[in-house]
Amino acid sequence: MHIRRLTTLAVAAATALAAGCLAQPATAAPAAPPAPDTTRSVEAFGADGSISRARVPAASPHTAAPAVRGLAADGAVTPVVQNGSPADKLDVVVIGDGYTAGEQGEFLTDAATKWQEISAVEPYATYRGLFNVWAVQAVSTDSGVSGDPDRATTRRTALGSYFWCGDVERLLCVDTDAVDRYAALAPQADLVLVVANSAKYGGAGYNDVVSPLGYSGIATVAGGNSLSGQIAVHETGHSLGHLADEYSYADQGTYHGAEPAEANISTLTADRMRRARTKWYRWLGQTSPDGGTVGAYLGGGYYPAGLYRPTDNSIMRSLGRQFNLPGREAMIAGFYRYATTLASTTPTTAALGPADRITVQLPVAGTRLRWYLDGRELTALRDRTDLDLAGLHLTGPRGSVHRLTARATDPTPAVIDPELTPSLTDTLSWRITR
Repeated sequence: MHIRRLTTLAVAAATALAAGCLAQPATAAPAAPPAPDTTRSVEAFGADGSISRARVPAASPHTAAPAVRGLAADGAVTPVVQNGSPADKLDVVVIGDGYTAGEQGEFLTDAATKWQEISAVEPYATYRGLFNVWAVQAVSTDSGVSGDPDRATTRRTALGSYFWCGDVERLLCVDTDAVDRYAALAPQADLVLVVANSAKYGGAGYNDVVSPLGYSGIATVAGGNSLSGQIAVHETGHSLGHLADEYSYADQGTYHGAEPAEANISTLTADRMRRARTKWYRWLGQTSPDGGTVGAYLGGGYYPAGLYRPTDNSIMRSLGRQFNLPGREAMIAGFYRYATTLASTTPTTAALGPADRITVQLPVAGTRLRWYLDGRELTALRDRTDLDLAGLHLTGPRGSVHRLTARATDPTPAVIDPELTPSLTDTLSWRITR
């Protein structure tokens, strides 16, 4: 068809020329569109905790043959932590790679261990009750992953995990399309972690991935390495906290752009920030959990000059650290984008009467609970999580309908930005017929 079309065009042009119809010179054919970019920007992690970026292939050259998907264990979903309905929780999906059919028990152990490492870091430690964790088994043909122990080692695995991605030894890449297929098997995916069957330190952060499942970003870690959990924590700073990287490169020069949207980098010095009452000015001068005092430290967002970060060295700058105060605030707000301060197994659509009970759950310790009947607070019921509706002593004619509302607020001092504090409160309401 292509050759035939060119021949037809040539004949038509010759005919027109003979008739004197081509008074103007022929226009050059339009240039071919540029080839699509098949690479992706990811984060790589050095053994010393340093963080850098690299461009890597979008697909893995090491994905296993599809026949592996036929095994019974492949795609099985196991709850590691189950705190409630996926609608009320932040759901973490952990997918294994490089685990054979006989090693799935080892994967489940590694998945639980990685979550323990992540949830030991604040603010995860305080907010464990907001999370569900699901382990999705992906059965690989071979045990282990490519690039371990050396660059020449190749293994056939379900997600195609491999070290030496982009010529960086510690960079552990995956086939993100395969990750998406397995993540879809979990009840819900808000955050995705790939655990590779390796003890070699390394990982990757795909924080530019936007999945149709609704999660943004993938972190990869080595299941057998005790330090790799920090990689996942840093990556969730991007995906959950919407935080910028606080490290920089000497050759980037000076930043001259607009004020960044991220909460933890700014073009403003501490004095200008305080005068403008913006960014992390409320935290200035306070002692931060990552060490030192919150201020405006030069360098961040990959630029050594022109941008400032809140503290000298938080986990958004190097591994093995804590989130700084502005970062911790952003993380908690990120948790509440997916999870709620208040949940109940009593549907709000249920037809309730005085003979019924309502039970609610407060996943975070210290949460304040208030009850309101037709808009009036029932002060005697403060912080009660189990109510016998007969004790409400409803008034009015038989058949009258009343509205009972539970309002829960997390009073944490770690969130002080008025734009974020509304996310700390949730309400549930029920109609009760007398």
